Amino acid sequence: MKGVLSVLLFFVTAVIFAQKGEIIKTEDGRRVLLKADYTWEYINGEDSVAYAAAQELPKSTDENACNLEADYVEPKLDSKIQAQLKRGRSTMEYVKKKVAKDKNCTVADVLLISFSEQKTRAVYRFCANGSKVTYKRIGNSIIKASTLF
Repeated sequence: MKGVLSVLLFFVTAVIFAQKGEIIKTEDGRRVLLKADYTWEYINGEDSVAYAAAQELPKSTDENACNLEADYVEPKLDSKIQAQLKRGRSTMEYVKKKVAKDKNCTVADVLLISFSEQKTRAVYRFCANGSKVTYKRIGNSIIKASTLF
């Protein structure tokens, strides 16, 4: 009976903690509630609306267009992970070549915007030929984010 009760208590506790959101503070001091369903909202609604209106950037006609500054600098990748990926030909150099081939542009036209990288997998966001594209790396395989193997 104790085993059944402890398992039930464990699952009830897990469900309660899974439903709870997390409050974080952004770099500019605003508080954000991160929800379990991958949505978020500002906690101080009036302040955030005023801040967003003040910070509003000019809208582009194309949502998928890159609006990078002329002196944009690509983020630095982890050199240890990149050294390990050399063996499987999946370093950033090879990923950029694949993006350039898929987008019919040169490697110089492909700029890394952001990334999330681990040894076994990564997600890279690029600006290639004026449009945003996302590629995934799983192991040494590199694919466009919207396609499957």
